[in-house]
Amino acid sequence: MKQIIDWLMEDERKDLLEVVFAAVVNLLFLALAALVLWPLGRAALALGLAKGYVVFWLTVRATAGVLDVLQRAFRVNIYDRPDAYIISGIAVGGLMQAGWSAYAALAVRAFTADASAWAAVALYAVGALSCVASFYVVSAFYQGHVYKLANLVLAALGFSVSAAWPAGARAAFGWYFNFFWE
Repeated sequence: MKQIIDWLMEDERKDLLEVVFAAVVNLLFLALAALVLWPLGRAALALGLAKGYVVFWLTVRATAGVLDVLQRAFRVNIYDRPDAYIISGIAVGGLMQAGWSAYAALAVRAFTADASAWAAVALYAVGALSCVASFYVVSAFYQGHVYKLANLVLAALGFSVSAAWPAGARAAFGWYFNFFWE
């Protein structure tokens, strides 16, 4: 095991380390969320979040790949056009992060209809923590500090706004969520 960890810690494998770390965080989060939600009778939320994470991983990977192809096609890189490079990364990564935050808020809202106050608090805590776990997914593909700061703020702000204003979250991302809820 130590050899694998040492191999992952080498500089040329930083990207792989970030992806592995994000996957481990997601799996641990889902396991802990299921353990918390099961006694509340809301374990189905953990299953919904797991399905969402699969699509989220695929979407983030696909959009990062498309962004990379577009940046190469238009010769946008950190040395020649740093502003365009950074802004495009923040825009695409931020859209992914905001999308997950809205998904998590709407998923939690679907399970709080008949929940007690303490159960609702636990459900919203799980939803907020799912945004932190999704932050690591986005950070695996957009690794700069600027991206991480922007995406962490978007995770918190997106979940808060989407939880308080579900109609806005549905208007912005509802077409995409129809794959999971409805």
